[in-house]
Amino acid sequence: TLNPSLKREDRENGSSAQGQIIWVHFGVNSGASRFALENQAVNEATFRCPDELGWKPQRVPIVPSDGSISRTRETTLPVKELTKSLRKTGYDVMPSDDAGRFVCNYVYYHSLRFAEQHGIKSLFVHVPLFSTVDEEVQIHFVASLVEALASLN
Repeated sequence: TLNPSLKREDRENGSSAQGQIIWVHFGVNSGASRFALENQAVNEATFRCPDELGWKPQRVPIVPSDGSISRTRETTLPVKELTKSLRKTGYDVMPSDDAGRFVCNYVYYHSLRFAEQHGIKSLFVHVPLFSTVDEEVQIHFVASLVEALASLN
């Protein structure tokens, strides 16, 4: 929920006394060897295996009222700029336009939709397994990402 102590106009444009609200989601890509900042999500749920409730949709719109499964929603965050900044810090990171079609994409699509409606920002980050990129490196990556996000104007 949004902070009720914020002025109505601040709540509506996603700002607060501390600045812009940004939701950051993380998901594991077991086949990845580096970090990926996801630029967009697609209105398509195609699960290769059932989710926790046994749902296994195939080519189904995530939000039917948004139209076809080819509909995309993009983050308003500067993914390329963030990627460059994190690379300069020494991380193996890339921008990505494919969050998959499983739970990660599903969550990101809903998050981007909510962000657009409420004037906030959203980002999804795919990370590799700890066996591929050490947990300590990933923790430092997250801290660097948060610093990069905080430094945006």
